[in-house]
Amino acid sequence: MAENDTRQTAKRQVPAVTRALAILRFLARTPEPVGVNPMARELGLVPSTCLHILRVLQDEGMVDFDSRTKRYSIGIGILPLARAALQKNAFSALIQPMLTDLSARFGVTAIATQLSGPGQMVVVALSQSNLPFQLQVELGSRFPSLISATGRLFAAFSGLDTAALSEEFARLVWDHPPSFEDWCSEVDEARGRGYAVDQGCYISGVTVVAVPIFNAGGEMIRSLVAIGITERLGEGEVPRLARALISLRDEIENMQIETGS
Repeated sequence: MAENDTRQTAKRQVPAVTRALAILRFLARTPEPVGVNPMARELGLVPSTCLHILRVLQDEGMVDFDSRTKRYSIGIGILPLARAALQKNAFSALIQPMLTDLSARFGVTAIATQLSGPGQMVVVALSQSNLPFQLQVELGSRFPSLISATGRLFAAFSGLDTAALSEEFARLVWDHPPSFEDWCSEVDEARGRGYAVDQGCYISGVTVVAVPIFNAGGEMIRSLVAIGITERLGEGEVPRLARALISLRDEIENMQIETGS
């Protein structure tokens, strides 16, 4: 009986915490500050409840409030928590020197991403190239899990059906958006060859190459990504870059198996 009680207690919902996290995730993925009522509608919350939670989060520095526009945005108080999480992420420490080497060899920005919350990927490690022109990517940056090359991989291995993919795809923002049909074909191609390429769709003039990393259960939880200027990646360079990413991924997986991590 005591064991059953413990399990029930462990599974008990805490609505206030769930709602607070939903608000933080919403603000993190929203490019512009948002008012209480639109936020409450989007999250299915009672406006007064949403307001009470926002005020607590504001007091803790987790969200910022603009008294002129009456709108909220994610606060810098979240940064120390995010920084501590990244510093303690064993995967980030493992992959960092490898990304640095890859970036130097190919003249690309190399990043590692990790699934974080519903529909979001976060950059957990990165290395910029030493070229005069660099792409603006920061540690802790978030983006939709279905966007760009990583998104094609996530769609390929997530198990989401066509209806769910279509709904999420409609929310994505691209410089040159592909049609859903073309995107699905590219998803199938990525599934077959084990890596994905985005050439100028997500960011004009930029090529993104990504490979998936799976957990022990076969779920895609991370990706390795190389981002380069399309004009600088000559013929045959993209497949060569993809092979280097796959080799790096295999090396990581072998190291994790050997260390039991």
